[in-house]
Amino acid sequence: MDNVKKQFPIFKNFKDNELIYLDSASTTQKHESVLLELDNYYKKYSANIHRSVYPIAEKATNKFENSREKVSKFINSKIEEIVFTKNATEAINIVAYSWGLDNLKKDDIILISEMEHHSNLIPWQFISKKTGCTLKYIPMLNDGSLDINSFDSMISEKVKFVSIIHQSNVLGTVNPIEKIIKKAHQYNALVMIDAAQSISHHKIDVKSLDCDFLVFSGHKMFASTGVGVLFGKYDLLNQMNPFMYGGQMINQVSLKESNWNEVPLKFEAGTPNIAEVISLGAAIDFIESLGLENINSYLKKITNEYLKLLNNFSDLTIYGSDLDRGPVISFNIENIHPYDFCQIMGQYNICLRAGNHCAQPLLDKLGTTATNRISFQIYNTLDEINIFEEKLKKTVNFLR
Repeated sequence: MDNVKKQFPIFKNFKDNELIYLDSASTTQKHESVLLELDNYYKKYSANIHRSVYPIAEKATNKFENSREKVSKFINSKIEEIVFTKNATEAINIVAYSWGLDNLKKDDIILISEMEHHSNLIPWQFISKKTGCTLKYIPMLNDGSLDINSFDSMISEKVKFVSIIHQSNVLGTVNPIEKIIKKAHQYNALVMIDAAQSISHHKIDVKSLDCDFLVFSGHKMFASTGVGVLFGKYDLLNQMNPFMYGGQMINQVSLKESNWNEVPLKFEAGTPNIAEVISLGAAIDFIESLGLENINSYLKKITNEYLKLLNNFSDLTIYGSDLDRGPVISFNIENIHPYDFCQIMGQYNICLRAGNHCAQPLLDKLGTTATNRISFQIYNTLDEINIFEEKLKKTVNFLR
């Protein structure tokens, strides 16, 4: 994987190892094939899709729909079960508004976990207030893993919807979604999986999982910003009302009434992010050229090496368990605020994250308001670790 870094143009703007990017849980760098597709669309066949029959418009439509087919094969769904959004957040909101508002009522229960990103928490708070249903939280154990025994006791016939993150963006915890889905379905509850953090390195087969919905963002898997995916079982999507209204999502329009296009276009109102969707197809091609198993194995190796390094510092607290951790490590250094630490490290062109990581309830559970976070992707190398260690020591000494 060491040569892969050369395929990401941003690093060519810096000398060898001068830029160490450790914030991939926030967004990934863009692969050269993705940038080429964006460039080609705007320079060679920029036109709207699903509307015109001249050659460049037909090419744009075909490339757009080809990306839909690539996504469907990537997660093993039907093509029509793939809805393009602008990100995972919008995908979750579609389900919350279009399914939640119409199907949830007083005495119903939604289950989410204490480790959710705000994007998979706030929409359900809103739906709970609007419908009168109850929102409950599956607790987290002290080691950062989900309390499955509590989930088993909380699930009941009253639970109508379970929405759970696959991999925590703070702790790296990988949740046992197979068990959760199977158990929830025994009580006829629907399940949505937030796969934004896992999609680039975990093999996800929606048919095998039998999840009802799944969401993720393109920018966390080497594609452009501005593109996300909602997978939904066809029968569910077909029964749901649209989320937005306007062009493309309609079938027939009169001055008195309108009816809707077929799934998935029913949920894709207006001109979509055409170039960005096409870039997602290129990103999937790149991921598949490397192989998800190879990517996952490499990221585990990188993560474990950083864990070994950080565990050598007695005044440094690592959050979460080292077991079955995704490529994310959150930590704090005694008497040094994360913002100060990350800002100084940034002066050395070492990019990591400080803050609550859009997971304030989780950090409250950890007893802190902010952490440092490092997160990895395939362009990170073992050679970078020594540089990170050197600059970490320098930064700590400077701040003390």
